[in-house]
Formats: sequence, C-alpha cells, structure tokens
Amino acid sequence: MFLPCRSIARGVTSLATRLNGCSIHTTTATMAPVKVGDKIPAADLYEDSPANKVNISELTSGKKVVFFGVPGAFTPGCSKTHLPGYVQNADKMKSQGVSEIVCVSVNDPYVMSAWGIQHNTKGKVRMLADPNGVFIKALDLGTNLPPLGGFRSKRFSMVVNDSKVEELNVEPDGTGLSCSLADKLKLK
Repeated sequence: MFLPCRSIARGVTSLATRLNGCSIHTTTATMAPVKVGDKIPAADLYEDSPANKVNISELTSGKKVVFFGVPGAFTPGCSKTHLPGYVQNADKMKSQGVSEIVCVSVNDPYVMSAWGIQHNTKGKVRMLADPNGVFIKALDLGTNLPPLGGFRSKRFSMVVNDSKVEELNVEPDGTGLSCSLADKLKLK
C-alpha cells in the first residue's frame, strides 16, 4: 500500500529513503553563515605543523584580529593578489590596533607554511591551516571546488574584536577578488 508522505524539510538538506512505498525524509539543518555581532566559533587551526595548534577563541580573546580566507594556497588569485595585499598592508593595519592578521585555508599546515615563506609573511601574516575545514564549516563559509580537491573556503575577510565579528566581507561568488581584499577593510 502506498501512503504519500509530505516533506516538512524546506530550506534544509534532505536525504530521502524509500520505506514501504513511502518516502521518509531525514533532515540536517543548514547553518546560518556567520554574521556581524556573532561570537567567533571555537576551533583549533594549525601553524607550521600538526603539532602546533592555535585555538581561535584564545587567539581572539581581548584582541582585534583580521582573518582572511582563501580557496587554496599557491593558487593564482590567492598568490598574486589576496595574500600579497595583506602582507603589504600589515604595518598599516597593526598601527590601527590590529594585533594579528591571519590567513586561513583548507590546506595542511606544511603547505600553508611553505606558502608563507614564499611570500615573506613572517611577523606580518600568520598562515593557519584548517585541514578538515572545521573552522570554515563552523563559520558556514565553505564551498565545493572539485578542481581544487573539493571542500574549500570561500574568499572572505573578517575583523574580530574580542572574539566577536565586527566586520565581515564575503565575495558574492565565493571566489572573486573585490570586497575581501586588504584595502577594502574598514578598521574602526
């Protein structure tokens, strides 16, 4: 006997399973993207190696920290424009009260370290790896880019003041180079 079932899942991801002729829907609520005023999610990122964890909550407590996310280390837009802009503007940002500037990517810590060395980021931009995308997923700023290996970070910039998001700029297409560039940040 077939009994029609109605899905109550709207705006969420559904996985339908057929059972006795009736579709049963299980749902997983989609997260809302991080927004201005939100507390930064607790997550561990990695600097230089898997042995060197950096807790984001501790890093941002009582400080003003600029984060920018990129789809991948060594990719053309990230290497030619995005990262160099933050390296070039680091002293100016720090003179405006920024304690740390952090580049985040869904890469391993060794790749992020090598990329940082290539761009002379030492003392200017911390290169933090989010190998499993835990931080990016908690922010709901991820995107699927199969040519780069699948799950990656959208391109964004964010000012976090004492663990709260003060400014957030997410590229409309997730990968472009406009609002998330260093010279677009409005430091208060």
